[in-house]
Amino acid sequence: MRQLCKGNVAVIKGAVLAGCRAYYGYPITPASEVAEAAALYFPEVGGTFVQAESETASINMVYGAASAGVRVMTASSGPGLSLMQEGISYLAGAELPCVIVDVMRGGPGLGNIAPEQSDYFAMVKGGGHGNYRNLVVAPASVQEMADLTILAFELADRYRNPAIVLTDGFVGQMMEPLDLSYREILAPEKPWAVKGTAETRKNMISSIFLEADDLEAHQRRMEAKYMRAQQAETRWEEYRTEDAELIVVGYGIVSRVLRSAVDEARKQGMRVGLFRPITLWPFPSKQLAATTLRAGKALVVELSNGQMVEDVRLAVNGQRPIEFYGRGGGNVPSVEELLTKMEEQMPAAV
Repeated sequence: MRQLCKGNVAVIKGAVLAGCRAYYGYPITPASEVAEAAALYFPEVGGTFVQAESETASINMVYGAASAGVRVMTASSGPGLSLMQEGISYLAGAELPCVIVDVMRGGPGLGNIAPEQSDYFAMVKGGGHGNYRNLVVAPASVQEMADLTILAFELADRYRNPAIVLTDGFVGQMMEPLDLSYREILAPEKPWAVKGTAETRKNMISSIFLEADDLEAHQRRMEAKYMRAQQAETRWEEYRTEDAELIVVGYGIVSRVLRSAVDEARKQGMRVGLFRPITLWPFPSKQLAATTLRAGKALVVELSNGQMVEDVRLAVNGQRPIEFYGRGGGNVPSVEELLTKMEEQMPAAV
């Protein structure tokens, strides 16, 4: 079924198709339509929508629903996600699957309501305390807002871990065609779920381990599953990289502008290609390194002062120069602006 849809709404349509039946959240610009769509669609499929009194309350409601074995989600933007960090750490520590949508806005603090990409560190590096990771996907279109939300639920269940849909206000607010089709909903295995029986006390959900050896063993188990995810779950897209002398790297709305800039650069004789990480964690380090080593140089573009660029530099490990260009405050670079930056980074003609 093809329809015109807003990105924030597509998230909920994808969640419903993934079998999610519970949403707890608090509205915030530019993510408010996620909650509005959840309030509309979840009751229609027998699900639950609750507008919590705060973001802190909503993430703890997510914890409770996940503990009961329900596919559950929430959504917010930067200031709200800051308040959720302790709860996200608890969810990871208790190995509870859930999906959290972050429609990024400008910061730090309240910043403004314009789109940015400055939550990368908080979501990809795990902004809460302790040894844990978030699984993070980065949509760049309305279609991917639905498709990658479905993937996020699959990854959350597979690794019993919070999964983040990390997008920006442009992708959340834009309207584009969306193709949806009915899909079979496979119920997750729920060995972790608290049961309302006499056995409940033997199956309590917790992330506390009072003995040092017990906590270390738990952390090692988590580390092992994250290593499995790094081997199996990296996703990326390459565009015109086969003969490129310069690789431009971006995600979300930036990748779309970069794609147009690559096409224009090619018309002007510049051999430029685009590498777009689709999973920000696990980050496609090996694939990016191979592409950059073949080309010789990379330019990373972000709507921040430079966050993902650190992972790009780690991937390439000093073997090739990595340049950075960033905009902030809700400003998005134009194609013409990026062409100038690309031209500056192209190898000098011999």
